[in-house]
Amino acid sequence: MPKGYIIGHITVNDPEAYKEYIVRDTPLIEAAGGKPLVRGGEADSAEGPEFARHVIFEFPDFESAKALYYPEEYQDVARIRRENATSMIVLVEGV
Repeated sequence: MPKGYIIGHITVNDPEAYKEYIVRDTPLIEAAGGKPLVRGGEADSAEGPEFARHVIFEFPDFESAKALYYPEEYQDVARIRRENATSMIVLVEGV
């Protein structure tokens, strides 16, 4: 069964307020079986819109990624990100 991924491209506008998002989303991601593959780090924006931060989380399958992202519990936490950063998030099924 293919793995699932959540990929995010983020530019944080308020780093202090954004810290709460990281503290609150990490346990939810872990509980859903998510594992960070990329969480920040140096990046080279070779093409397309530029974001300052990039994340990739691997999940056991695509359904697990969706089961984390769409429920209200995560969406409550995601509001913190939306209020304090510009982001593009995509859920992807692996090969």
